[in-house]
Amino acid sequence: MKKQGLLDFIKILEENNEIFRINTPVNPELEISEITDRISKSKRYGSGGKALFFENNGTRFPLLINAFGSLKRMCLVLGVESLDEVREEINNLFSELTKPKTGFFSKVSMLPRLSDLSKQIFPDVIKGKGACQENIHMQPDLGILPVLKCWPADGGKFITLPLVITKDPNTGIRNIGMYRMQVIDKNTTGMHWHLHKVGARHYQEYKKLGKKMPVSVVLGGDPIYTYCATAPMPDQMDEFMLAGFIKKQQVKLVKCITNDLEVPADADIVIEGYVDPEEDLFFEGPFGDHTGFYSLADYYPKFYVTAITYRNNAVYPATIVGIPPQEDAWIGKATERIFLEPIKKTLLPEIEDLCMPFEGVVHNLTIISIDKTYKGQVQKSMNSLWGAGQLMFNKVLVVCGNEVNIQNSEELIHVLLNNLNPQKDLIFSEGPLDVLDHAADEMAYGSKLCIDLTNQRNRSYCLPSGEEIQDILNNSGFEGELFNGLIDKGISGFVLACDHGSDLSETEIKNLLKSIENIDVLFVIVVNKGLNFDDLSTLLWLVLGNIDPIRDIYFGENKKQLLIDATIKTRKKNNFKRNWPNIVAHNNQTINKVDKDWAEYNMGEPIESPSKSIYNYIKGNDATYKPDEF
Repeated sequence: MKKQGLLDFIKILEENNEIFRINTPVNPELEISEITDRISKSKRYGSGGKALFFENNGTRFPLLINAFGSLKRMCLVLGVESLDEVREEINNLFSELTKPKTGFFSKVSMLPRLSDLSKQIFPDVIKGKGACQENIHMQPDLGILPVLKCWPADGGKFITLPLVITKDPNTGIRNIGMYRMQVIDKNTTGMHWHLHKVGARHYQEYKKLGKKMPVSVVLGGDPIYTYCATAPMPDQMDEFMLAGFIKKQQVKLVKCITNDLEVPADADIVIEGYVDPEEDLFFEGPFGDHTGFYSLADYYPKFYVTAITYRNNAVYPATIVGIPPQEDAWIGKATERIFLEPIKKTLLPEIEDLCMPFEGVVHNLTIISIDKTYKGQVQKSMNSLWGAGQLMFNKVLVVCGNEVNIQNSEELIHVLLNNLNPQKDLIFSEGPLDVLDHAADEMAYGSKLCIDLTNQRNRSYCLPSGEEIQDILNNSGFEGELFNGLIDKGISGFVLACDHGSDLSETEIKNLLKSIENIDVLFVIVVNKGLNFDDLSTLLWLVLGNIDPIRDIYFGENKKQLLIDATIKTRKKNNFKRNWPNIVAHNNQTINKVDKDWAEYNMGEPIESPSKSIYNYIKGNDATYKPDEF
């Protein structure tokens, strides 16, 4: 079924039993996101829960959320049975185009294929108005849209699923990016494009020219457009080309009403306007982000709305992000599968598989397997990936041999424990990081770690009991709570949780490492109290978010054991000069309201709020961690 607007996609979701309709009134401020957080993390309806369609939100536009939030729904978005279908199609195309053509007729035989391909991938600008312009507001008011406030300490309401369309003023090449937009007033928003993003580069080019920058924002339409706006496309390549290739149908565009940009004719809603590069920046944020922490307020441009257009029966699309897994994790899974083949063909021919675990929130952890045939190939792979597009933001890279199934977490842990030699297999570097990384000493720059697991050593451990570890800790003088759930799972490490605001000094670190020299463990992780650190997923997410590898990984004197300091860093205790963010969580008022109304949503038995398990870790009531208040 071809998708013309979000209502068509909602019909597909209904046919596949992948959506709940909620007719009871629900407030877009906090309530929708609390409901979505419960559904997306619950296993009751399978991984990712179901999409949610809020028909009564106080505006004329129903709201669709969590539409991308499962493997099955991502396949429905892309029109495939398996995400690997798109990768295989890309592989077949590469093979066809690069296969040697030995004679005239073999070359001519490619012409029909190239003709069909050109009809699919190159967008077509049609005359007249599109469905997205059936209604035109020349005196725009963003208040007509059910814009979400997602988390209690957010700086306001945010448009969270926008397709932001800009053009390079020098080349005319289009870019479609996804940058959150904080609503400032009825016709002004922030435009949160990070310094590494193409939209920000276009902004700088307009600034050099002293011209206002046309911007149009698309909401909805074929959900393939939304996926493609997030995809790590090469610079100077139009994301609508990828959309046409995936859907095997040319994207039809129409010219905007108040600027010269083009937008998909089947979009649900279009917000037209401009950014003025000559104007002072706006202090935007904070915002509960996909890292699971708040991204703190910073300066970004303003976007001025000149028109809002929308189709009849338009649907407003939204998403929330926070502690994984959320909807964005499944979008990242699609990128992992689809872009494996382009990475192999153009960048890293030895790569066999790629995995970006949800706990790594895309940039913090990437795992690859390679066909290793020579010494130094791991370093070559590391440098290739850290120098390529959005992979330059990766913090921790794990490289395995191709005999390892890296999609199997149990097998991966087994390989890590049996093969890792900390002295030889940890490779440290420095480079660009995601702007949202809060643990590095500088914004957007810090250290990286590559873990080489390609050397087969078959090490085994005689694991100590929890009582043995506790006795050793008592003798070391360390004050904290022991979590030995890793030992219970057969993993040669344990977790120590210390009080918030306590200082893990160099002396304490040395003493801890010295105290474990005579027990058979590979590592100890130190964290702050407040979460269930026997849960491996929670532990991995927090450690990856909270460490700068060079600063926070310590070696014992024997070089065979590690201490990982994943505690919160502060000015007072660690001379850390940046503000540290709080974890995102809903407040009791919202949780109690949703608990009270749950039966009216018609989604089965109540689901407990995931936020309740986080309260003891959060310090202060705003986006910034405030240990001195406690």
